[in-house]
Amino acid sequence: MKKLTLAALAVALSATSAAALDAHYSKDTPAPATKAWSAIGDFCGISAWHPALEKCELSQKDGATLRTLYLKGGGTILEQLVEQNDKTMTQTYIILDGVLPVSKYKSTLKVVAKDKGATYDWSGTFDAKGASDADAVKTMTGVYTAGLDALVEKTSK
Repeated sequence: MKKLTLAALAVALSATSAAALDAHYSKDTPAPATKAWSAIGDFCGISAWHPALEKCELSQKDGATLRTLYLKGGGTILEQLVEQNDKTMTQTYIILDGVLPVSKYKSTLKVVAKDKGATYDWSGTFDAKGASDADAVKTMTGVYTAGLDALVEKTSK
């Protein structure tokens, strides 16, 4: 009986972990952590620094804070703020709907103090939707890279 239970648990765990993909990108900035965080602390502030975005609109639904991101060239992404902690400089959100090739998406964007500057760290977990796993990871890594590269340029001034 123990062997069967352990085998069933192993199968369940491997099935669960195999479904989730992840993407990650970090970038140092010479900006102090408080300045770096102020650039991303506003949930809709992403449209001021991410080069793929035309605008962002905040809304509320059932007590949740939502943002609709409008992409340059068309398309939208609807996201929900899960948690924001100004003390730990961490913002976590999920995608509810949109044009990206992902589902079950959850992401965290944070600032970590480092010497006189800081490090931006953006990571997410998700399943591929309408694309291969490799293409979904490549797309999300590209989103993070373009965003943080532009953010560092903005906060380094």
